[in-house]
Amino acid sequence: QVQLVESGGGLVQPGGSLRLSCVASGNIFDINTIAWYRRPGGSQHEWLASITSTGSTDYATSVKDRFTISRNTAGNTVYLQMNSLNAADTGVYYCQSMGSRTYWGQGTQVTVSS
Repeated sequence: QVQLVESGGGLVQPGGSLRLSCVASGNIFDINTIAWYRRPGGSQHEWLASITSTGSTDYATSVKDRFTISRNTAGNTVYLQMNSLNAADTGVYYCQSMGSRTYWGQGTQVTVSS
């Protein structure tokens, strides 16, 4: 099994930045890809960005110029640097790991408001 714990959410003003972290534990060697999703106010999950075990990254068009996904050298922590935040970025942010099975973290709330 894989456990994922997100952190770094909070309240930020429009135009501000946040860095989210996703710490993976357990059978991390089974992970091929870690992705970030968000769920704005009861809506469906929206995929934001992914990073593979080889370091390849991919982004949703809506965040490509503002968000950056990265990982630490140990490969057990993935970050999402979010810049130029606006109200539409408000929601619960989740990380997801994909390997032989898919796992989700519990999420961290991001609120963009003045």
